[in-house]
Amino acid sequence: MDQAVRFLDLLFDAGLLIQTGVDGLYGRSGAFEDVLNRVDALATRYGADDGAETLRFPPAMSRRAFETSGYLKSFPQLAGTVHSFCGNERDHARLLECLGAGDDWTSGQQATDVVLTPAACYPLYPTLAKRGPLPDDGKLFDLQSYCFRHEPSLDPARMQLFRMREYVRAGTPEQVLAFRETWLKRGEAMIRSLGLPLTIDIANDPFFGRAGKIMASGQRDQGLKFELLVPINSAAEPTACLSFNYHQDHFGKTWGIAMADGATAHTACVGFGLERITLALFKHHGLDVEAWPTPARDVLWG
Repeated sequence: MDQAVRFLDLLFDAGLLIQTGVDGLYGRSGAFEDVLNRVDALATRYGADDGAETLRFPPAMSRRAFETSGYLKSFPQLAGTVHSFCGNERDHARLLECLGAGDDWTSGQQATDVVLTPAACYPLYPTLAKRGPLPDDGKLFDLQSYCFRHEPSLDPARMQLFRMREYVRAGTPEQVLAFRETWLKRGEAMIRSLGLPLTIDIANDPFFGRAGKIMASGQRDQGLKFELLVPINSAAEPTACLSFNYHQDHFGKTWGIAMADGATAHTACVGFGLERITLALFKHHGLDVEAWPTPARDVLWG
């Protein structure tokens, strides 16, 4: 963690990230955003010929859809809900008293119908289910959203609010596995083109509790998740910058997404951690983009 803190301090000192007083919640400079947007555009170029349907959802989603998704069964520690004041004038007076006394004023807050989006693809599945059966060749989507994970940290690569770019494939098992295999190769080529060191390894999601350990083991045993790792804070513990996930028929069953013949659709996705890739570039090429190696600059600015 010491290396992560040192890197975070360098990013603050350079003005690339801006402190807010909350760990993992940062402002970004224009220079940081410029690089991030160019990384996003690079992901667009790599998927440009596939004919994906572009959709953009807000960084919040329906609480009902969130509950249906099953996220709370697996990752309750990461979830973020939106609460608001729903009281009357008397309740407001109590709130003001608490504020004046420096006491906790949140007890009068109530959960709304909105939760923070945990992954860019989560709002897609109920939307896709409403459209009816998929065509024989399935569907491909291009998504991007701010996402939230409640894991405050001094590791700059572990932000609480961050942007995730995704391509999501829905179809038969053969179709979605072919999609994932294609993006495993593309993702490696994309990151290598930026001059970044990488490894690809089998992985698992951070499932919660004792039952979660069994789920994580099964995920690894079945090879359902791979990550592209780049050293940001430590070569010994590189950071996942891309993930390649085969959901099998989980979301198809959850939402009733079917193929034209009535079979349950399978899904897979590739996710790009846009802030993480941007941080990796600043880590390996330096904090001054004008001094970056020409090949990396040509890829992003060419």
